[in-house]
Amino acid sequence: MGHEQLPPGHFSYFEPEQAYHASKLGCWIFLATEVHLFGGIFAIFAVYRARYLEMFNASAHLLDWRMGLINTVFLLTSSYCMVRGVDAAQKGLNDKVTKWLNLTILFGCFFFVVKYFEYAAKFAHEPPIYPSTNIFFGLYFTMTGIHAVHVLVGVGLLLWLRALAQKKRYSPVYYTPVEMVGLYWHLVDVVWIFLFPILYLLPGIEAFGNAPH
Repeated sequence: MGHEQLPPGHFSYFEPEQAYHASKLGCWIFLATEVHLFGGIFAIFAVYRARYLEMFNASAHLLDWRMGLINTVFLLTSSYCMVRGVDAAQKGLNDKVTKWLNLTILFGCFFFVVKYFEYAAKFAHEPPIYPSTNIFFGLYFTMTGIHAVHVLVGVGLLLWLRALAQKKRYSPVYYTPVEMVGLYWHLVDVVWIFLFPILYLLPGIEAFGNAPH
């Protein structure tokens, strides 16, 4: 495949297939650093939870698992939309790429709406719940805050992808950006799938398991 097969506005010193594999390798290396970041945060949470178990469980009961569940549904739905967007890009269906990216962005924004109300409820609590309230909430705000920043970055990337789709840039030869951002978006969703049960559900599961039968 030669440069002439790339869509207008693109030029690469590599063949399209070489550029694709190089981009994918770079993306996986980047994602590995992200796994290390969140893995370290999860390890810190596990250590402190083991040390202050009663305080962690008592604090976790102040979280609303329903809001966490709603956000889980939003992110899982957004991942489905992202998969459809990648598929459309691979087929060069730019209008469908725009449609699926719009839905992915929409569900990403829904995530922020729920998170806003969740944070607001903590600050309105009497007494107010801040990161300095105790170790659990310090880690809660840190973990969910870092994750929210990743979602925000993802939404920004999705807006960029949508702008390219509106310019009809994607084709069966060139769809690399959509697939790479898709991998990033799926990682963000996977991280939340771990955050949700650890923060919202684990204390309730333990209480149920310890209840007298």
